[in-house]
Amino acid sequence: MNQTLRGNLVPDADWWRGAVIYQIYPRSYQDSNGDGVGDLKGITGRLSHIAELGADAIWISPFFKSPMKDFGYDVSNYIDIDPIFGTIADFDAMIEEAHRLKLRVMIDLVISHTSDQHPWFIESSASKDNEKADWYVWVDPKDDGTPPNNWLSIFGGSAWAWDPGRCQYYLHNFLTSQPDLNFHNPDVQNALLDVARFWLERGVDGFRLDTINFYFHDKELRSNPGLPPERRNANTAPAVNPYNHQEHLYDKNRPENLEFLKRLRAVMNDYQDIAAVGEVGDSQRGLEIAGEYTSGGDKMQMCYAFEFLAPEKLNPKFVADVQRAFETAAPEGWACWAFSNHDVVRHITRWGDGISDKHGYAKMLNALLLTLRGSACIYQGEELGLPEADLQFEDLQDPYGIQFWPEFKGRDGCRTPMVWDGSNFGGFSTAKPWLPVPPEHLPLSVAAEAGDEASVMKQYARFLAFRKEHPAFAKGEIAFTLEDGAVLGFERKLGNETIVCYFNMSSGPETVAKPAGTLETLTGHGFEASVTGEQIVLPAWGAFFARVQ
Repeated sequence: MNQTLRGNLVPDADWWRGAVIYQIYPRSYQDSNGDGVGDLKGITGRLSHIAELGADAIWISPFFKSPMKDFGYDVSNYIDIDPIFGTIADFDAMIEEAHRLKLRVMIDLVISHTSDQHPWFIESSASKDNEKADWYVWVDPKDDGTPPNNWLSIFGGSAWAWDPGRCQYYLHNFLTSQPDLNFHNPDVQNALLDVARFWLERGVDGFRLDTINFYFHDKELRSNPGLPPERRNANTAPAVNPYNHQEHLYDKNRPENLEFLKRLRAVMNDYQDIAAVGEVGDSQRGLEIAGEYTSGGDKMQMCYAFEFLAPEKLNPKFVADVQRAFETAAPEGWACWAFSNHDVVRHITRWGDGISDKHGYAKMLNALLLTLRGSACIYQGEELGLPEADLQFEDLQDPYGIQFWPEFKGRDGCRTPMVWDGSNFGGFSTAKPWLPVPPEHLPLSVAAEAGDEASVMKQYARFLAFRKEHPAFAKGEIAFTLEDGAVLGFERKLGNETIVCYFNMSSGPETVAKPAGTLETLTGHGFEASVTGEQIVLPAWGAFFARVQ
């Protein structure tokens, strides 16, 4: 690999542990050519915003060639850039600029499925005896013509689609235009490992692995058992989706995946300082699977489940329970926490119902995210305190939302364009964007918040700088001390430094007893609290940090 692509990066095989990763949804970050869709040149021109914020890395959602039925998560060419995003040269320039700014680059690998327009699928579907006939999951119908089992697509309906050319069903865990690859075929695995090598050679620093637990299916094609109502939740699919009615033992989460992840890790180990984070989509065993996939030091470095991306509002006990549950399920593993991403309602809206001071709430949640044990992902616009956009049906682009409207409005509300200034299209584009820019987002633009020391964006940058001063936040152990009321308390410890942290997760002032020992109150984090006698007084959505001896 051309090591000059690394730019100013300091060699560090452990950089990912405790890293803050900024997620870019490329369609909506910055349009550089006036077509209403964001692109790679737009990202390159705006990387300084992320560097100034204080993030360590970026994760870019898919930009590969695609028919865009699922907006890039349906790949038709893994080693080329879709023209709407630019060219390979644009990608190389973006990598160079990111590394100049000391930002590492992770890209979104979507390898559980392809587009039905991928040449692999076109060849596979042409006959039952071609070279790639077994590259996808093809099955004969039952005697009555129905699919082989009860597996469901997460986007609605059966996970089996009929192909009249082969007179067989093929598996699709998502859209019918997203056929699942057959990972039981070693040629498929080898081809996908070559994809990883291609991007590693271009200088990427790691991968975010989409739907990492969906790679393998049960060879025997056994039907999933039903899931009792009391065990169902909306962590990974909306409550209106019958996908939640099954226990997904056979269509995903298969044990064969562990060996493939070892193969992928071995490829990554051939390059310098590479890391991967896997998305584990499972409502019942998410943390357990994350533990399996990050165990032993020979699979993935990090995984995340959906506990903090789910609708359930955070409270002290829930946060402590999830963190402890991960530590129990993944004693050798490492979490990568996020409160928002491109698939869920923005957390200020998802959890903020009835909260008047949403900006104060946003600041507290960011500090909490950045002090939990694990790495952290920030989703674009989160640092501005953007609420979910309330779109009309005619504005929707997301097939998921169109399928389940109006009970579930899909994912477009969190994918609207980034707002850089207060102009008509928020500085995102000179043309009408692919999704509308909500008027209520314009006062929260980067330009507006840059001039306001009390803004959410300024507080994000302030707290990120504070976090960098204390390595215990990135890599230290965690021990919870308070979780039963409105205040969450824990200690982060690394070496000789122990930091006590308190978060008031309520809209009114709270007091907690000062912990034992000598406290050195820490400053520079942007939160106000006071110590009065033996009490710590926390204002609404306040936080307190002190070194204790």
